[in-house]
Amino acid sequence: MPTVKTGEKIDARDIRRKLGLNQQQFWSTLGVTQSGGSRYESGRNMPKPVRELLRLVHVEHIDIKSIKREDWEVLEYLKTQEPDLFKSLKKSARSRSKKAA
Repeated sequence: MPTVKTGEKIDARDIRRKLGLNQQQFWSTLGVTQSGGSRYESGRNMPKPVRELLRLVHVEHIDIKSIKREDWEVLEYLKTQEPDLFKSLKKSARSRSKKAA
């Protein structure tokens, strides 16, 4: 499965092909039209919000419909106000997900 770090260049076409999806299937889950996605795949600059949604949905396999505003607020609070706790929780979550795989 493709892995992409935040800030790293994303090859959307490569990810889409590895997932076996057509452009309509791949881009519609992000709220992007097929023609818009085609332009990104052809080299047009992809805005950061689209790039991050792509990473979350197609690389990290996160169901963005399940994320609530409160979840995001807690995450932001932990990152800014409790960075050590945030890092510890993140490490534990990654370790747990690796064990489950």
